[in-house]
Amino acid sequence: MFLARVIGQVVSSKKDEAMQGRKLLILRPMLVDESNPAQLRPGSNTVVAVDAIGAGVGELVMFVQGSSARKVKSLSPCPIDAAITGIVDAVDVLGENIFKSSEES
Repeated sequence: MFLARVIGQVVSSKKDEAMQGRKLLILRPMLVDESNPAQLRPGSNTVVAVDAIGAGVGELVMFVQGSSARKVKSLSPCPIDAAITGIVDAVDVLGENIFKSSEES
Protein backbone atom coordinates (compact mmCIF):
# COMPACT_ATOMS: atom_id res chain seq x y z
CA MET A 1 0.00 0.00 0.00
CA PHE A 2 1.28 3.47 -0.89
CA LEU A 3 0.43 7.13 -0.19
CA ALA A 4 -0.26 9.58 -3.03
CA ARG A 5 -1.74 12.99 -3.73
CA VAL A 6 -4.56 13.10 -6.31
CA ILE A 7 -3.38 15.62 -8.91
CA GLY A 8 -5.86 15.16 -11.75
CA GLN A 9 -8.22 12.91 -13.63
CA VAL A 10 -8.33 10.97 -16.88
CA VAL A 11 -11.39 10.89 -19.13
CA SER A 12 -11.68 8.03 -21.60
CA SER A 13 -14.80 7.58 -23.70
CA LYS A 14 -13.65 4.29 -25.26
CA LYS A 15 -12.45 1.59 -22.88
CA ASP A 16 -12.91 -2.03 -21.86
CA GLU A 17 -16.55 -2.78 -21.04
CA ALA A 18 -15.66 -3.63 -17.42
CA MET A 19 -14.20 -0.13 -17.05
CA GLN A 20 -17.34 1.75 -18.11
CA GLY A 21 -18.43 4.21 -15.42
CA ARG A 22 -15.15 3.95 -13.50
CA LYS A 23 -13.45 7.17 -12.36
CA LEU A 24 -9.74 7.34 -13.24
CA LEU A 25 -7.49 9.63 -11.21
CA ILE A 26 -3.87 10.70 -11.66
CA LEU A 27 -1.77 10.15 -8.54
CA ARG A 28 1.60 11.56 -7.50
CA PRO A 29 3.09 9.08 -4.99
CA MET A 30 4.31 10.70 -1.77
CA LEU A 31 7.50 9.72 0.05
CA VAL A 32 8.77 10.35 3.57
CA ASP A 33 11.61 12.82 3.07
CA GLU A 34 14.87 11.10 4.06
CA SER A 35 16.52 14.34 5.14
CA ASN A 36 13.44 15.37 7.16
CA PRO A 37 11.32 12.36 8.23
CA ALA A 38 8.69 14.75 9.59
CA GLN A 39 7.72 15.73 6.05
CA LEU A 40 6.17 14.09 3.00
CA ARG A 41 7.55 15.00 -0.40
CA PRO A 42 6.19 14.21 -3.86
CA GLY A 43 7.88 11.52 -5.90
CA SER A 44 8.80 12.04 -9.55
CA ASN A 45 6.39 9.59 -11.20
CA THR A 46 2.63 9.50 -11.71
CA VAL A 47 0.14 6.63 -11.60
CA VAL A 48 -3.35 6.34 -13.10
CA ALA A 49 -5.60 4.54 -10.61
CA VAL A 50 -9.25 3.52 -10.54
CA ASP A 51 -11.08 5.28 -7.73
CA ALA A 52 -13.00 2.77 -5.60
CA ILE A 53 -14.06 5.19 -2.85
CA GLY A 54 -14.89 8.66 -4.18
CA ALA A 55 -11.59 10.52 -3.77
CA GLY A 56 -11.04 13.94 -5.30
CA VAL A 57 -8.27 16.17 -6.62
CA GLY A 58 -6.00 17.45 -3.84
CA GLU A 59 -6.69 14.63 -1.39
CA LEU A 60 -4.04 12.37 0.12
CA VAL A 61 -5.01 8.76 -0.57
CA MET A 62 -3.83 5.19 -0.07
CA PHE A 63 -3.52 3.06 -3.19
CA VAL A 64 -2.49 -0.47 -4.12
CA GLN A 65 -0.96 -1.86 -7.29
CA GLY A 66 -0.74 -5.15 -9.14
CA SER A 67 -2.64 -8.18 -7.88
CA SER A 68 -3.71 -6.26 -4.76
CA ALA A 69 -5.59 -3.76 -6.96
CA ARG A 70 -7.50 -6.59 -8.61
CA LYS A 71 -8.63 -7.86 -5.19
CA VAL A 72 -10.65 -4.72 -4.42
CA LYS A 73 -14.13 -6.25 -4.26
CA SER A 74 -15.93 -3.71 -6.45
CA LEU A 75 -13.12 -3.77 -9.04
CA SER A 76 -12.46 -7.51 -9.37
CA PRO A 77 -13.80 -7.78 -12.95
CA CYS A 78 -11.69 -4.81 -14.13
CA PRO A 79 -8.35 -5.06 -15.95
CA ILE A 80 -6.50 -2.67 -13.62
CA ASP A 81 -3.06 -2.25 -12.09
CA ALA A 82 -3.76 0.47 -9.47
CA ALA A 83 -6.73 1.24 -7.23
CA ILE A 84 -7.43 3.91 -4.62
CA THR A 85 -8.52 2.16 -1.42
CA GLY A 86 -8.64 4.93 1.20
CA ILE A 87 -8.64 8.66 1.88
CA VAL A 88 -6.03 9.57 4.50
CA ASP A 89 -7.09 11.44 7.66
CA ALA A 90 -3.67 11.63 9.35
CA VAL A 91 -0.09 10.36 9.07
CA ASP A 92 2.26 9.92 12.04
CA VAL A 93 5.96 9.15 11.56
CA LEU A 94 8.25 8.45 14.53
CA GLY A 95 5.58 9.78 16.89
CA GLU A 96 5.20 13.06 15.02
CA ASN A 97 2.11 14.04 13.03
CA ILE A 98 3.26 14.93 9.52
CA PHE A 99 -0.17 15.16 7.87
CA LYS A 100 -3.68 15.90 9.07
CA SER A 101 -6.57 16.44 6.67
CA SER A 102 -8.46 19.71 6.95
CA GLU A 103 -11.64 17.69 7.63
CA GLU A 104 -9.95 15.99 10.60
CA SER A 105 -9.66 19.22 12.66
